[in-house]
Formats: sequence, structure tokens, C-alpha cells
Amino acid sequence: MTRKDPRDLRSARWFAPDDLRGFGHRSRMMQLGYAEEDFRDKPVIGVLNTWSELNTCHAHFRDRVQDVKRGVTQAGGFAVEMPSLSVDESFTKPTSMLYRNMLAMETEEMIRSHPLDGVVLMGGCDKTTPGLVMGAISAGVPMIYLPAGPMLRGNYAGKILGSGSDAWRYWDERRAGNISDAEWLGIQAGIARSAGTCMTMGTASTMTAIADALGLTLPGASSIPAVDSSHQRMSADCGRRIVEMVWEKLTPDRIVTPPAVQNAAVVAMATGCSTNAVVHLIAMARRAGVNLTLDDLDALGRVTPLVANIRPSGKDYLMEDFYYAGGLRALMKQLGDRLDGSVLTVTGRTMSENLHGAQVYNDDVIRPLSNPVYAEGSLAVLRGNLCPDGAVIKPAACDVKFHVHEGPALVFDSYPEMKQAVDDEDLAITPDTVMVLRNAGPQGGPGFPEWGMLPIPKALIKQGHRDMLRISDARMSGTSYGACVLHVAPEAYVGGPLALLRTGDTVRLDLPNRRLDMLVDEAEIERRRAAWTPPPARFKRGWGWMFSRHVTQADQGCDFDFLQSDFGRAAGEPDIF
Repeated sequence: MTRKDPRDLRSARWFAPDDLRGFGHRSRMMQLGYAEEDFRDKPVIGVLNTWSELNTCHAHFRDRVQDVKRGVTQAGGFAVEMPSLSVDESFTKPTSMLYRNMLAMETEEMIRSHPLDGVVLMGGCDKTTPGLVMGAISAGVPMIYLPAGPMLRGNYAGKILGSGSDAWRYWDERRAGNISDAEWLGIQAGIARSAGTCMTMGTASTMTAIADALGLTLPGASSIPAVDSSHQRMSADCGRRIVEMVWEKLTPDRIVTPPAVQNAAVVAMATGCSTNAVVHLIAMARRAGVNLTLDDLDALGRVTPLVANIRPSGKDYLMEDFYYAGGLRALMKQLGDRLDGSVLTVTGRTMSENLHGAQVYNDDVIRPLSNPVYAEGSLAVLRGNLCPDGAVIKPAACDVKFHVHEGPALVFDSYPEMKQAVDDEDLAITPDTVMVLRNAGPQGGPGFPEWGMLPIPKALIKQGHRDMLRISDARMSGTSYGACVLHVAPEAYVGGPLALLRTGDTVRLDLPNRRLDMLVDEAEIERRRAAWTPPPARFKRGWGWMFSRHVTQADQGCDFDFLQSDFGRAAGEPDIF
């Protein structure tokens, strides 16, 4: 039996003292319309809600927060909604990645500075999962993650549409003159039909699956579609469970351990994860003191088969199909002893216990290990003289003919320069050309935008080509696909070797040997390095200036250097006088 002594509650420091401090806090709660019996001697649960009227992924959160609060009340807690930075993917420019660390800082400080005994984190849109989790790990109070869930399948003219993936595909066809204005409008209306995150295995579904595999969600919660009634019940369950977690003192440091992080990485590889998983999982792990590296992820990718037949790495299905096939619990059950089932989760039980009874209902959606979509995992990490600190590619999402490729570089220093060129139908380019975009990394972008799926030039589209080798220090959307080498580190903007590449230089990709090189004499590379001059600063003040001074490179997770666990001891409890 868990001991439930109200004197142990963190919020008691605010509400219990029989002095002017306690009087002031209790008086202000009464000002809000609450009686003392509503909140005193009860776990105070902060519901951190990333809803906004511009965040389409979280459009249902305005209602779901009521489900959470109902669950908290039923379990004997007191719920307070705490609006949090929404960081939506669709409308935040130049990229929501510029603000992931802002959300992490806000989350940590909001928890620490308020009388919260535990928190429910409501997120889902790409950067909200890592931002909320990073901040809550650093804050250290009991937490449970409530994933937004994927939207319904897209549909137009009898065809199933997948978020992002089909937008890119049909855009190429429109550029080729194969789609009319009316068809384009129909696709535009049909590709996103409900609240929820992208229903492909993009960054949102990848990151919520990672949170699930880390043990930070209720088992299988990441797979539930946003508008399914099961999502409402799961939300209330989160409210009930977080109250018990407070009494159990079940804090994130007991859950996010090295074996749990490895489980999350294995699951990510098996789902056909977004390349963005690399950056976010490294950052999340390091907040918990787990020094996850690119090499760790590459090693797991080599031995973990991709078994989720979900687009864009899979061929046929979307997240709604994945849920009906058994969801993440079924996939994790399928992975068997590749996962450490002894790890603790937010349920208070082990992962093995949580997976008991999980079944696969469609073995074409969730494949057996003996019949994977792809024999190795979703991601591969490259090294070489173009990316000494690493680069990432998604082998399963590109044509195998590019796994070993050599061709002349066509280098662009900015997105507008590149965009102008690819729309030129007379551009001198061949299918062997290697398109390169630089100055699009964490500092150069600024903020590490999703520009890495460079558009196929019209000159090649007209010839029927739909893929080519592309390299950048940018990211790309998890819904994207193609022979795209991303996250080149160090980035060009800070003087990485990509800054020294010139149009016409031969570039070689050797995926089996995990190499990416420019075939340029080392002495010539050194001459270019000596002649390179740093570009002017992107920001002179404000958040951007702070971001540029403290963000780490892609291979380090792009957290701020001063927020990582090895920088120094976290602040303690606030003084209350």
C-alpha cells in the first residue's frame, strides 16, 4: 500500500504553512473560486497544454484537457491547466526547431516555479514531444506524456493520401504538368481531414512512439488516432494515473534509464522512424544523463529490422492501419528479446508486464521479424571528409541504386538560390548530379529547418526522374523520402567541410560502408579551409542571438550547452518567503 501523507507533497510548501505565506497562497486560490477542500492536502497536477488555434495537430486538446482533469479529480487530485508554447509545425517559421529548446526551458521553469506535484504533458506535433519531455526530465517531478495521436487517413478521388509524403509526390506531378488546378485543390482539401498529427510515420508519430517506448506514456497510447473515442478514455486514464505516480514518487529518473533509451532507439528503427529521431532522442537522453551517440544509433540500425509497413519507409499503410493492426504494443511484442522488458514505466509496472496480451492483427502492417519491410533499421549514420562528425540517411526510403553513388556536386549556398535553379527547365543537370544545399544547419538556417528534401529539378522531372542524391546540413520532414543525406556535421555555417565543397567536385556515397566523401585532394581542401571566412551573424539580439551562441551541433542533439545534464547541477526547489 502506497503511503499517502499530504505532508510529503511538494505543493504543501505553498499551501500548508500556517503563516502569511500559506495564507497568501490559499487566499489567492480562493480568489479563483476554489474552497480549501478543493486543493488542500491533494496532489496538485499541472496539465501542460500545447493547444493553440494555429496548431492543427492539437485542435482537440481544448476538449482533451477536460478529460484529463476529470481523471485527476476522480483519483483525488486537483488539476490546473498550464498553457504552454504550442510550437506548431505548420505555421511556425523559419522552423519550429528554433523553438524546441524554448519549450523545454519553459516547461522546466514552469514546473519548478509553481506548486505542482506532478504533470501531464499534452503534446504531439513534432517538437512538442522532445521539448516537453526534455524540460520535465530536468524538472524531475512525476510526469506522464499524453500524445495527440495521428489524424485520420487522407482521401481524394478514391485514393488514400498520406501526410507530407503525398504532398511531395503530387507536387512533383503538378510541376510536371500532370495535375489540374481542380485536382490540386481536391488533394489540398483531402490530405488532412481531422485533428491530429501527420498519419504517416513522420516526426510526430516517431517521437510519440519513442515516448511510449521510453515508458513515459500509458502503454500503446501513441498509436490511438486523435479523434477515436479511445483517445478520450486514455486522456482520463492519464489524469488518474498521474495522481498515483505522485504518491508513489515515480519520477522520470527512475524511468528514463540507459536500457529504456536503448529500447526507444530499437523501436524507432523498427517503425521506420523519421531522421529527426536522431536529434531529439540524443537530446532527451542526455537530459537524463544517458550519453547516447550517433554511433550507438547506427549500431542498432544495422541489426534492427524495419517491421512497421507504414509510409514513407513502408509501402502501403498509414497510422490508422497501424492502430487497427495492434499498434505499438503489438510491434514491441514482436521485437521480443531485442527489448529490455525489465525497465520501469509510468504504469508502475515493467515493460514486459505492459506488453502482456498484445497481439498483431494484420501481419502485413506489422511484419514478423522473418519478413521485414527492410532488413536493417530505418536510419544509417555516415562519416567521411564531408561529415567528420556524422550525417544521416534513411536507406529504406530511397532507391537502392543510390546506396553507392558517385557524381558531380551542384552546390547552393541558400534555399532561394536553389529554388530558382530547380525551376529552370534548362538547368544543366543529369540524374547523376549530387545536389547540395548548405548553410541550413542549426546556426545557418537559422534553427535547422526542414529543407533537406531538395526539390527535384524540373529538367529531370520532365525526363521522368523522381529521385536523385541530395546532401545538406538541414533536416527534412519525417514524412519525406528519397536519397537525402541530412544533418551534415559540422554544418557549413560554422566552417564544416561542406562549406569547402565546390560545384563540379566529385562526391561519393558508399552506404554499405557508411561513407560520404568529396573526392578532392587533401592539400586542396586545406587551401580552401584557409581561405574560408565566417558568414555574418544571423542575429544581433533576442532569442535568436541566444540560440546561436548556445545551440550544439546536430550530432549532439541541438540542445543548449548550458541545459545538458553534464553542464552543472539543476536548480533546487525555489525559496518561498
